[in-house]
Amino acid sequence: MVFPLTAYIEAALELACYDKLEDGSFAGEIPKLKGVAAFGTSLRECESELRSTLEDWILVGLRLGHKLPVLAGIDLNKLPNVPVAAN
Repeated sequence: MVFPLTAYIEAALELACYDKLEDGSFAGEIPKLKGVAAFGTSLRECESELRSTLEDWILVGLRLGHKLPVLAGIDLNKLPNVPVAAN
C-alpha cells in the first residue's frame, strides 16, 4: 500500500529539474511547486536536499492550510484533517 503523501512526493520529484552550475555544484527545483528549490555540491546531494525541502514545504503548507497543487491525481487537500506535530 502506497500512502498518498509518499505518492505525492514521488510524483513531485519526477517533475524536478536540475542544472549544473558554473562552479560545478547543482541546483534543483520543482517548477510546479513554487519555492521548492535546493542546492548541493553533487547531484545526489542536490536531490536529497530537494526531497527534504519538498517534505518541509508540504508539511508547512498543510499546517498553514495552503492549497497544494494536485499532482498525478493526488490531492493532499482532501486528506482527513490530521494535526501536524510542531517541532
